[in-house]
Amino acid sequence: MTDTQKSKSHGRLSIAASLKPRDLIEARPRLKGAWKAKVITLFPEAFPGVLGQSLTGRALDQGLWALETINLRLFGEGRHRNVDDTPAGGGAGMVLRPDIVGAALKQAAAGTPADRAAWPVVYLSPRGKRFDQAMARRFAQAGGITLLCGRFEGVDERVLEHFRVEEVSLGDFVLTGGEIAAQALIDATVRLIPRVLGNQASTEEESFSEGLLEHPQYTKPAVWEGRAIPEILLSGHHANIASWRKAMAERLTKERRPDLWRAYCAKHGRDPEEDQEL
Repeated sequence: MTDTQKSKSHGRLSIAASLKPRDLIEARPRLKGAWKAKVITLFPEAFPGVLGQSLTGRALDQGLWALETINLRLFGEGRHRNVDDTPAGGGAGMVLRPDIVGAALKQAAAGTPADRAAWPVVYLSPRGKRFDQAMARRFAQAGGITLLCGRFEGVDERVLEHFRVEEVSLGDFVLTGGEIAAQALIDATVRLIPRVLGNQASTEEESFSEGLLEHPQYTKPAVWEGRAIPEILLSGHHANIASWRKAMAERLTKERRPDLWRAYCAKHGRDPEEDQEL
């Protein structure tokens, strides 16, 4: 089995000495030091998916980040390349085997730092720590990330312990596999990489950047279906506009995300139950 069979790369790849024939090397190099996502999955054809569209897709083509898929099935055993087995102790479903997943993680580790801060290794799991904007920023500051997409009833615990895998969840719900979650995590992370969005200020003003939900947005026409843009936004008074946006962000956060509101108030020494006009 060749390395080419095991993985598929998207976007631009770094140039390095290789014994492979030239025609087996992906055509375009990626920019030196560009952030990279390595995704271990039973469905490599699911990638890049939506990540290949719009701003993330353009950044992928420009080499601002890179994507490599590692097909877990190719590490399977037997004629059918089995990757799972019945759970120890009984129960429904199947569990991904540690030897199979371990072999894929070893391949993914090639050329990456052992320091988990420099290169996180993440398993998308409903029991993991909930993914948030702060985590996306942490991942964006690393050199790249390895993502393990689970299936069936999950992954043998021993391989997660052995490889010091961090478990991350999108929320309190269950998906059929980790591929959708992986794409969401990558999207949230890649957009924080300099030059990907083109306007870095937009990432500083959006939801969660200061622990608050984003204020409402408006654009032309000035009146639509009898609803007018708030006059203050048309006043040209930037200080008043900024104050209004902050107040609206606080109101929305208090109404829709009490958990975020409490954390925000604790950080700023405010009473979350304060009865002030928002």
